[in-house]
Amino acid sequence: MPKRILIVEDDPGVLRFFSFSLESEGYEVINAMNGLEGLKKAQAELPDLLVLDVMLPGLDGFEVCHRLRGDAATSQIPVLMVSAKGQEVDREMALKVGANRFLTKPVGFEDLIGAVKELTEQAV
Repeated sequence: MPKRILIVEDDPGVLRFFSFSLESEGYEVINAMNGLEGLKKAQAELPDLLVLDVMLPGLDGFEVCHRLRGDAATSQIPVLMVSAKGQEVDREMALKVGANRFLTKPVGFEDLIGAVKELTEQAV
């Protein structure tokens, strides 16, 4: 059974690239376009991994990650946080709220797939 990845990303181009990249590697992909939708889908679907943008409409990625970590049902889902905001303070905040990894956009195919494989294999 393929690993299910929830991508929470509001940029349609980035969302298509991430979805296509992961599907081409055999992952099942679920998409959400804002933080609240991503949070609800994570709670309902319990994916194997979340690829989570920081800057989202409504709830930002930091708040989504923080809420997931505070919920027993979702607290163990690995989170790969991605952002165009690449300052050290952003990376530190991502890790502080519970992200497992942080990648700065633009994220290339190899970096995305490598991080997803690493995080989904650790979670087994």
